[in-house]
Amino acid sequence: MVFKCQEDSFLRQFTTTVVSCEEAKLKLPSSGDADPVELEGFNVICEDTILFPEGGGQPCDYGTINGFPVRSVIRKGKEAVHFVETFKALEVGTEVLQIVNWERRLDHMQQHSGQHLITELFDKEFNYDTTSWWLGSETSYIELNTKHVITRESLDVIENMANDIIREGRPVSVALIDEKALHQMQGLRAPRGLPKDVEGPVRVIRIEGQRDNMCCGTHVNNLSQLQCVKLLYEEKNKNSVYVHFVVGQRVPKTLGKCFAREQQVTLALKGGPLQHVELIQKLQNNLKATKKSFQKLLRDLAIMEAEKLESLPKPLPKYYSLHKKDGIEPDFINTFLRNVSVDGISLFFLTVSEPSVGRQPGKGHMILKGDPELVEEFGPKFMEILDGKGNGKEGMFQGKINDSDKIRLCETLLENHFNPPPTNTEVKKEPAQGS
Repeated sequence: MVFKCQEDSFLRQFTTTVVSCEEAKLKLPSSGDADPVELEGFNVICEDTILFPEGGGQPCDYGTINGFPVRSVIRKGKEAVHFVETFKALEVGTEVLQIVNWERRLDHMQQHSGQHLITELFDKEFNYDTTSWWLGSETSYIELNTKHVITRESLDVIENMANDIIREGRPVSVALIDEKALHQMQGLRAPRGLPKDVEGPVRVIRIEGQRDNMCCGTHVNNLSQLQCVKLLYEEKNKNSVYVHFVVGQRVPKTLGKCFAREQQVTLALKGGPLQHVELIQKLQNNLKATKKSFQKLLRDLAIMEAEKLESLPKPLPKYYSLHKKDGIEPDFINTFLRNVSVDGISLFFLTVSEPSVGRQPGKGHMILKGDPELVEEFGPKFMEILDGKGNGKEGMFQGKINDSDKIRLCETLLENHFNPPPTNTEVKKEPAQGS
Protein backbone atom coordinates (compact mmCIF):
# COMPACT_ATOMS: atom_id res chain seq x y z
CA MET A 1 0.00 0.00 0.00
CA VAL A 2 1.35 3.42 -0.99
CA PHE A 3 -0.19 6.22 1.05
CA LYS A 4 -0.98 9.74 -0.15
CA CYS A 5 1.95 11.11 1.88
CA GLN A 6 4.25 8.88 -0.17
CA GLU A 7 2.71 9.91 -3.48
CA ASP A 8 3.07 13.61 -2.70
CA SER A 9 5.29 14.44 0.26
CA PHE A 10 4.59 18.16 -0.18
CA LEU A 11 0.81 17.85 0.29
CA ARG A 12 -0.03 19.68 3.51
CA GLN A 13 -3.75 18.89 3.88
CA PHE A 14 -6.05 16.22 2.53
CA THR A 15 -9.71 15.25 2.72
CA THR A 16 -10.51 11.56 3.15
CA THR A 17 -13.09 9.23 4.72
CA VAL A 18 -13.06 7.44 8.09
CA VAL A 19 -13.04 3.65 7.71
CA SER A 20 -12.91 2.68 11.40
CA CYS A 21 -12.68 4.35 14.81
CA GLU A 22 -11.96 2.41 18.01
CA GLU A 23 -11.43 3.68 21.54
CA ALA A 24 -7.75 3.44 22.56
CA LYS A 25 -5.03 4.66 24.90
CA LEU A 26 -1.48 5.76 24.11
CA LYS A 27 1.51 5.88 26.46
CA LEU A 28 3.93 8.69 25.71
CA PRO A 29 7.46 8.51 27.18
CA SER A 30 8.22 11.28 29.63
CA SER A 31 11.45 13.12 30.28
CA GLY A 32 13.58 12.34 33.30
CA ASP A 33 12.35 9.93 35.96
CA ALA A 34 8.66 10.83 35.61
CA ASP A 35 6.15 8.13 34.75
CA PRO A 36 4.94 7.82 31.13
CA VAL A 37 1.90 9.91 30.24
CA GLU A 38 -1.17 7.95 29.16
CA LEU A 39 -3.49 9.64 26.67
CA GLU A 40 -7.08 8.68 25.92
CA GLY A 41 -8.45 8.83 22.41
CA PHE A 42 -9.26 6.71 19.37
CA ASN A 43 -7.39 4.64 16.82
CA VAL A 44 -8.64 5.96 13.50
CA ILE A 45 -8.16 4.37 10.06
CA CYS A 46 -8.95 6.40 6.96
CA GLU A 47 -9.20 5.47 3.30
CA ASP A 48 -5.86 7.22 2.80
CA THR A 49 -3.54 9.53 4.71
CA ILE A 50 -1.02 12.33 4.29
CA LEU A 51 0.34 11.56 7.78
CA PHE A 52 3.34 9.29 7.39
CA PRO A 53 3.28 6.13 9.58
CA GLU A 54 6.55 5.31 11.34
CA GLY A 55 8.84 3.14 9.23
CA GLY A 56 12.16 2.88 7.40
CA GLY A 57 14.02 4.55 10.25
CA GLN A 58 11.77 7.62 10.01
CA PRO A 59 9.45 8.68 12.85
CA CYS A 60 5.77 9.26 12.13
CA ASP A 61 4.23 12.57 11.21
CA TYR A 62 2.19 14.65 13.63
CA GLY A 63 -0.79 16.75 12.65
CA THR A 64 -4.55 16.92 13.10
CA ILE A 65 -7.68 15.18 11.89
CA ASN A 66 -10.69 17.53 11.98
CA GLY A 67 -8.71 19.73 14.36
CA PHE A 68 -7.98 16.94 16.86
CA PRO A 69 -4.25 16.25 17.45
CA VAL A 70 -2.73 13.09 15.98
CA ARG A 71 -0.09 11.82 18.44
CA SER A 72 1.02 8.65 16.65
CA VAL A 73 0.71 6.94 13.26
CA ILE A 74 1.72 3.31 12.72
CA ARG A 75 1.38 1.03 9.72
CA LYS A 76 -0.43 -2.30 9.98
CA GLY A 77 -0.28 -4.05 6.62
CA LYS A 78 -1.89 -1.79 4.07
CA GLU A 79 -3.51 0.50 6.66
CA ALA A 80 -2.26 3.48 8.68
CA VAL A 81 -3.57 3.66 12.25
CA HIS A 82 -3.78 7.20 13.64
CA PHE A 83 -4.05 7.74 17.40
CA VAL A 84 -6.28 10.81 17.68
CA GLU A 85 -6.43 12.53 21.06
CA THR A 86 -10.15 13.29 21.49
CA PHE A 87 -13.04 12.29 23.74
CA LYS A 88 -15.39 12.25 20.75
CA ALA A 89 -15.36 9.38 18.27
CA LEU A 90 -15.08 10.16 14.54
CA GLU A 91 -18.10 8.68 12.80
CA VAL A 92 -17.32 5.95 10.27
CA GLY A 93 -18.15 7.02 6.71
CA THR A 94 -17.76 10.75 7.32
CA GLU A 95 -15.25 12.96 5.52
CA VAL A 96 -12.42 14.39 7.62
CA LEU A 97 -9.66 16.92 6.99
CA GLN A 98 -6.10 15.84 7.67
CA ILE A 99 -3.44 18.52 8.19
CA VAL A 100 0.23 17.62 8.59
CA ASN A 101 2.65 19.38 10.92
CA TRP A 102 4.67 20.84 8.06
CA GLU A 103 7.74 21.93 10.05
CA ARG A 104 8.22 18.36 11.33
CA ARG A 105 7.52 16.86 7.88
CA LEU A 106 10.05 19.11 6.11
CA ASP A 107 12.68 18.34 8.74
CA HIS A 108 12.17 14.60 8.32
CA MET A 109 12.31 14.86 4.52
CA GLN A 110 15.58 16.78 4.71
CA GLN A 111 17.19 14.33 7.15
CA HIS A 112 16.01 11.24 5.22
CA SER A 113 17.02 12.46 1.77
CA GLY A 114 20.32 13.67 3.22
CA GLN A 115 20.89 10.21 4.68
CA HIS A 116 20.42 8.63 1.25
CA LEU A 117 22.97 11.05 -0.21
CA ILE A 118 25.75 10.57 2.34
CA THR A 119 25.13 6.81 2.50
CA GLU A 120 25.76 6.53 -1.24
CA LEU A 121 28.88 8.71 -1.02
CA PHE A 122 30.43 6.64 1.78
CA ASP A 123 29.77 3.54 -0.30
CA LYS A 124 31.32 5.00 -3.47
CA GLU A 125 34.35 6.63 -1.87
CA PHE A 126 35.29 4.16 0.89
CA ASN A 127 33.20 1.07 0.19
CA TYR A 128 31.46 1.44 3.58
CA ASP A 129 27.91 0.10 3.56
CA THR A 130 25.21 1.67 5.75
CA THR A 131 23.62 -1.08 7.86
CA SER A 132 21.16 1.13 9.78
CA TRP A 133 20.32 4.73 10.50
CA TRP A 134 18.52 6.76 13.16
CA LEU A 135 16.59 10.00 12.76
CA GLY A 136 16.76 11.79 16.11
CA SER A 137 15.09 14.95 17.31
CA GLU A 138 18.36 16.93 17.35
CA THR A 139 20.86 14.98 15.24
CA SER A 140 20.81 11.81 13.15
CA TYR A 141 23.39 9.13 12.40
CA ILE A 142 24.18 6.34 9.96
CA GLU A 143 25.87 3.12 11.02
CA LEU A 144 28.72 2.07 8.72
CA ASN A 145 29.97 -1.53 8.61
CA THR A 146 33.63 -0.78 9.22
CA LYS A 147 36.02 -1.15 12.15
CA HIS A 148 38.27 1.60 10.83
CA VAL A 149 38.39 4.99 12.50
CA ILE A 150 36.92 7.63 10.18
CA THR A 151 39.06 10.75 10.44
CA ARG A 152 37.89 14.34 10.32
CA GLU A 153 39.56 14.61 6.93
CA SER A 154 37.44 11.73 5.57
CA LEU A 155 34.29 13.28 6.99
CA ASP A 156 35.18 16.56 5.29
CA VAL A 157 35.64 14.77 1.95
CA ILE A 158 32.12 13.31 2.09
CA GLU A 159 30.63 16.54 3.42
CA ASN A 160 32.14 18.64 0.62
CA MET A 161 31.03 16.18 -2.03
CA ALA A 162 27.49 16.12 -0.63
CA ASN A 163 27.23 19.90 -0.60
CA ASP A 164 28.59 20.15 -4.14
CA ILE A 165 25.83 17.76 -5.29
CA ILE A 166 23.20 19.73 -3.34
CA ARG A 167 24.24 22.91 -5.16
CA GLU A 168 23.75 21.10 -8.47
CA GLY A 169 20.06 20.68 -7.60
CA ARG A 170 19.74 17.07 -8.71
CA PRO A 171 16.13 15.86 -9.00
CA VAL A 172 14.64 13.23 -6.68
CA SER A 173 11.78 11.08 -7.94
CA VAL A 174 9.67 8.13 -6.80
CA ALA A 175 8.88 5.01 -8.83
CA LEU A 176 6.44 2.20 -7.98
CA ILE A 177 7.89 -1.16 -9.02
CA ASP A 178 6.17 -4.53 -9.00
CA GLU A 179 7.89 -6.75 -6.44
CA LYS A 180 8.48 -9.47 -9.03
CA ALA A 181 10.41 -7.02 -11.22
CA LEU A 182 12.81 -5.88 -8.47
CA HIS A 183 15.36 -8.61 -9.14
CA GLN A 184 15.68 -7.39 -12.73
CA MET A 185 16.78 -3.91 -11.63
CA GLN A 186 20.52 -3.25 -11.81
CA GLY A 187 22.27 -1.62 -8.84
CA LEU A 188 19.20 -1.50 -6.60
CA ARG A 189 20.30 -0.74 -3.07
CA ALA A 190 18.28 -2.51 -0.36
CA PRO A 191 20.48 -4.01 2.35
CA ARG A 192 17.59 -4.83 4.68
CA GLY A 193 15.09 -6.06 2.09
CA LEU A 194 11.33 -5.65 2.31
CA PRO A 195 9.16 -5.96 5.44
CA LYS A 196 7.18 -9.20 5.50
CA ASP A 197 3.80 -7.46 5.61
CA VAL A 198 4.36 -5.20 2.59
CA GLU A 199 1.52 -5.43 0.04
CA GLY A 200 1.31 -4.03 -3.48
CA PRO A 201 3.98 -2.27 -5.54
CA VAL A 202 7.35 -1.39 -4.01
CA ARG A 203 8.37 2.24 -3.65
CA VAL A 204 11.81 3.11 -5.06
CA ILE A 205 13.58 6.46 -4.50
CA ARG A 206 15.66 7.74 -7.40
CA ILE A 207 18.29 10.45 -7.03
CA GLU A 208 20.01 11.45 -10.26
CA GLY A 209 23.50 9.98 -10.36
CA GLN A 210 22.92 7.52 -7.53
CA ARG A 211 21.64 3.99 -7.26
CA ASP A 212 17.93 3.38 -6.82
CA ASN A 213 16.92 2.72 -3.23
CA MET A 214 13.86 0.94 -1.86
CA CYS A 215 12.39 3.24 0.77
CA CYS A 216 9.00 4.00 2.31
CA GLY A 217 9.92 7.42 3.73
CA THR A 218 9.03 10.94 2.64
CA HIS A 219 11.64 12.81 0.59
CA VAL A 220 12.35 16.13 -1.08
CA ASN A 221 11.87 16.32 -4.86
CA ASN A 222 15.14 18.17 -5.49
CA LEU A 223 18.40 17.98 -3.54
CA SER A 224 18.64 21.77 -3.48
CA GLN A 225 15.84 21.62 -0.87
CA LEU A 226 18.32 20.01 1.52
CA GLN A 227 20.15 23.38 1.70
CA CYS A 228 23.32 21.82 3.17
CA VAL A 229 24.77 18.86 5.06
CA LYS A 230 27.06 18.93 8.08
CA LEU A 231 28.83 15.77 9.27
CA LEU A 232 29.37 16.38 12.98
CA TYR A 233 31.56 13.55 14.25
CA GLU A 234 32.17 9.80 14.17
CA GLU A 235 31.55 7.45 17.08
CA LYS A 236 33.20 4.03 17.31
CA ASN A 237 30.98 1.07 18.11
CA LYS A 238 32.00 -2.61 18.55
CA ASN A 239 32.11 -3.60 14.89
CA SER A 240 30.88 -0.43 13.22
CA VAL A 241 31.08 3.35 13.20
CA TYR A 242 28.29 5.87 13.73
CA VAL A 243 28.51 9.08 11.71
CA HIS A 244 26.37 11.83 13.22
CA PHE A 245 24.99 14.52 10.92
CA VAL A 246 22.46 17.32 10.45
CA VAL A 247 20.77 18.46 7.26
CA GLY A 248 18.79 21.50 6.15
CA GLN A 249 17.26 23.70 8.84
CA ARG A 250 19.04 21.75 11.53
CA VAL A 251 22.39 23.17 10.38
CA PRO A 252 21.71 26.83 11.33
CA LYS A 253 19.84 25.67 14.46
CA THR A 254 22.86 23.66 15.56
CA LEU A 255 25.19 26.54 14.74
CA GLY A 256 22.99 28.91 16.77
CA LYS A 257 23.13 26.62 19.81
CA CYS A 258 26.89 26.26 19.48
CA PHE A 259 27.34 30.03 19.28
CA ALA A 260 25.09 30.58 22.31
CA ARG A 261 27.20 28.13 24.32
CA GLU A 262 30.36 29.83 23.06
CA GLN A 263 29.08 33.17 24.35
CA GLN A 264 28.35 31.63 27.77
CA VAL A 265 31.83 30.11 27.92
CA THR A 266 33.37 33.46 26.89
CA LEU A 267 31.50 35.18 29.71
CA ALA A 268 32.54 32.53 32.25
CA LEU A 269 36.21 32.45 31.19
CA LYS A 270 36.44 36.20 30.62
CA GLY A 271 38.19 35.62 27.31
CA GLY A 272 37.29 35.25 23.64
CA PRO A 273 36.89 32.00 21.67
CA LEU A 274 40.53 32.00 20.52
CA GLN A 275 41.61 31.89 24.17
CA HIS A 276 39.15 29.24 25.36
CA VAL A 277 41.52 26.25 25.18
CA GLU A 278 44.36 28.16 26.85
CA LEU A 279 42.09 29.49 29.61
CA ILE A 280 40.56 26.07 30.29
CA GLN A 281 44.02 24.47 30.52
CA LYS A 282 45.00 27.20 32.98
CA LEU A 283 41.91 26.48 35.08
CA GLN A 284 42.67 22.77 35.05
CA ASN A 285 46.24 23.39 36.24
CA ASN A 286 45.00 25.70 39.00
CA LEU A 287 42.42 23.10 40.03
CA LYS A 288 45.09 20.38 40.26
CA ALA A 289 47.28 22.63 42.42
CA THR A 290 44.34 23.61 44.63
CA LYS A 291 43.26 19.99 45.05
CA LYS A 292 46.80 18.98 45.98
CA SER A 293 46.94 21.73 48.63
CA PHE A 294 43.49 20.81 49.92
CA GLN A 295 44.45 17.14 50.31
CA LYS A 296 47.58 18.13 52.24
CA LEU A 297 45.46 20.28 54.56
CA LEU A 298 43.06 17.37 55.06
CA ARG A 299 45.96 15.06 55.96
CA ASP A 300 47.28 17.64 58.42
CA LEU A 301 43.79 18.03 59.89
CA ALA A 302 43.40 14.25 60.23
CA ILE A 303 46.73 14.02 62.09
CA MET A 304 45.65 16.90 64.33
CA GLU A 305 42.37 15.13 65.12
CA ALA A 306 44.28 11.95 66.02
CA GLU A 307 46.62 13.91 68.33
CA LYS A 308 43.63 15.71 69.84
CA LEU A 309 42.00 12.38 70.68
CA GLU A 310 45.17 11.04 72.28
CA SER A 311 45.37 14.13 74.50
CA LEU A 312 41.89 13.68 75.96
CA PRO A 313 41.77 13.04 79.73
CA LYS A 314 41.44 9.43 80.81
CA PRO A 315 39.32 7.40 80.80
CA LEU A 316 38.70 7.69 77.08
CA PRO A 317 35.15 7.44 75.66
CA LYS A 318 33.91 3.96 74.76
CA TYR A 319 33.23 5.10 71.18
CA TYR A 320 34.46 7.98 69.06
CA SER A 321 32.62 9.82 66.23
CA LEU A 322 34.25 12.11 63.70
CA HIS A 323 32.41 13.67 60.75
CA LYS A 324 33.62 16.11 58.10
CA LYS A 325 31.43 17.71 55.42
CA ASP A 326 34.18 19.23 53.29
CA GLY A 327 33.82 16.74 50.43
CA ILE A 328 34.07 13.02 49.83
CA GLU A 329 37.75 12.43 50.73
CA PRO A 330 38.16 8.92 52.25
CA ASP A 331 41.90 9.61 52.60
CA PHE A 332 41.04 11.85 55.57
CA ILE A 333 39.62 8.84 57.45
CA ASN A 334 42.49 6.57 56.46
CA THR A 335 45.08 9.14 57.59
CA PHE A 336 43.28 9.55 60.92
CA LEU A 337 43.19 5.79 61.53
CA ARG A 338 46.88 5.40 60.62
CA ASN A 339 47.89 8.04 63.16
CA VAL A 340 45.62 7.23 66.09
CA SER A 341 47.18 4.84 68.63
CA VAL A 342 44.93 5.07 71.69
CA ASP A 343 43.60 1.98 73.41
CA GLY A 344 40.31 1.55 75.21
CA ILE A 345 37.99 2.82 72.44
CA SER A 346 35.71 0.00 71.32
CA LEU A 347 34.41 1.59 68.11
CA PHE A 348 35.29 4.38 65.72
CA PHE A 349 32.42 5.87 63.66
CA LEU A 350 33.89 8.06 60.90
CA THR A 351 32.32 9.78 57.85
CA VAL A 352 33.24 12.27 55.15
CA SER A 353 30.54 13.78 52.95
CA GLU A 354 29.49 16.62 50.73
CA PRO A 355 27.48 19.39 52.42
CA SER A 356 23.71 19.23 52.11
CA VAL A 357 22.13 21.55 49.55
CA GLY A 358 18.59 22.64 50.43
CA ARG A 359 16.54 19.49 50.93
CA GLN A 360 19.13 17.35 49.16
CA PRO A 361 21.22 15.50 51.77
CA GLY A 362 24.93 15.12 51.23
CA LYS A 363 26.48 11.91 49.88
CA GLY A 364 29.62 10.50 51.38
CA HIS A 365 31.73 7.63 52.74
CA MET A 366 31.52 5.84 56.11
CA ILE A 367 33.90 3.60 58.06
CA LEU A 368 33.28 1.66 61.27
CA LYS A 369 36.35 0.16 62.94
CA GLY A 370 36.78 -1.61 66.21
CA ASP A 371 35.29 -4.56 68.07
CA PRO A 372 34.30 -7.06 65.33
CA GLU A 373 30.99 -7.90 67.04
CA LEU A 374 30.04 -4.22 67.31
CA VAL A 375 31.09 -3.56 63.73
CA GLU A 376 28.99 -6.47 62.51
CA GLU A 377 26.01 -5.27 64.56
CA PHE A 378 26.03 -1.56 63.70
CA GLY A 379 27.38 -1.60 60.10
CA PRO A 380 24.16 -2.83 58.40
CA LYS A 381 22.00 -0.69 60.72
CA PHE A 382 23.90 2.47 59.79
CA MET A 383 23.69 1.63 56.08
CA GLU A 384 19.92 1.44 56.37
CA ILE A 385 19.67 4.72 58.29
CA LEU A 386 22.09 6.58 55.99
CA ASP A 387 20.60 5.11 52.77
CA GLY A 388 23.86 3.45 51.85
CA LYS A 389 25.50 0.26 50.66
CA GLY A 390 28.57 -1.39 52.10
CA ASN A 391 30.19 -4.44 53.63
CA GLY A 392 32.89 -5.39 56.05
CA LYS A 393 34.96 -8.04 57.79
CA GLU A 394 37.46 -8.46 60.64
CA GLY A 395 36.44 -5.37 62.56
CA MET A 396 36.13 -2.99 59.59
CA PHE A 397 32.94 -1.95 57.78
CA GLN A 398 32.85 0.67 55.05
CA GLY A 399 30.32 1.89 52.53
CA LYS A 400 28.89 4.75 50.51
CA ILE A 401 26.09 6.79 52.06
CA ASN A 402 23.44 9.00 50.47
CA ASP A 403 21.98 10.79 53.51
CA SER A 404 24.58 12.32 55.79
CA ASP A 405 21.86 14.36 57.54
CA LYS A 406 20.92 11.28 59.59
CA ILE A 407 24.33 10.74 61.17
CA ARG A 408 22.88 12.02 64.45
CA LEU A 409 20.46 9.05 64.55
CA CYS A 410 23.42 6.66 64.28
CA GLU A 411 25.18 8.43 67.14
CA THR A 412 22.04 8.10 69.25
CA LEU A 413 22.11 4.32 68.72
CA LEU A 414 25.76 4.23 69.83
CA GLU A 415 25.06 6.37 72.87
CA ASN A 416 22.15 4.17 73.95
CA HIS A 417 24.32 1.09 73.51
CA PHE A 418 27.40 2.29 75.39
CA ASN A 419 25.71 4.59 77.91
CA PRO A 420 22.16 3.26 78.38
CA PRO A 421 19.89 5.52 80.40
CA PRO A 422 19.05 4.29 83.90
CA THR A 423 15.78 2.40 84.27
CA ASN A 424 13.58 2.20 87.39
CA THR A 425 12.83 -1.45 88.08
CA GLU A 426 10.95 -0.72 91.25
CA VAL A 427 7.78 1.29 91.43
CA LYS A 428 7.27 3.14 94.68
CA LYS A 429 3.81 2.86 96.14
CA GLU A 430 2.22 5.99 97.45
CA PRO A 431 0.59 5.72 100.86
CA ALA A 432 -3.17 5.57 100.86
CA GLN A 433 -4.87 8.87 101.57
CA GLY A 434 -7.16 8.80 104.55
CA SER A 435 -10.43 10.67 104.82
